[in-house]
Amino acid sequence: MPQIFKELIFKTSNKVFLDITNEIIDVISYNSVNNALVNLSIMHTSCSLLIQENADPSVQKDIKDFLNTIAPEKEYFHKSEGPDDMPAHLKSLLTQTHLSLSVKNKKLILGKWQGIFLIEHRVAPHKRRVLVHILEV
Repeated sequence: MPQIFKELIFKTSNKVFLDITNEIIDVISYNSVNNALVNLSIMHTSCSLLIQENADPSVQKDIKDFLNTIAPEKEYFHKSEGPDDMPAHLKSLLTQTHLSLSVKNKKLILGKWQGIFLIEHRVAPHKRRVLVHILEV
């Protein structure tokens, strides 16, 4: 079974919800993947990956509000990187850092209203690395 590894870099800032679906589809298309399992890993501890609604941006706002409610910026023991650092770690703890998806007949299998998102939990600009690991079957 052939394997493909590709690292993607995304510039983020200001607690953005970044739709990375097309970039993942581009990796699949570029490598002519027919049937496979795709694993996505975010190589950081203060941002996340999610599969979520991609049609109505109010869903993203509600998710951000929810995460800010359960992991607010307040006084934490860990504060060496600023007031948004520990809440970012808590948010990534509650969301996902890895996703597994399927490719069938050269198509990434997602629901009609689903997209793949990188969620930045920090305010400052960052370069975030997503490892795409494809295992063809």
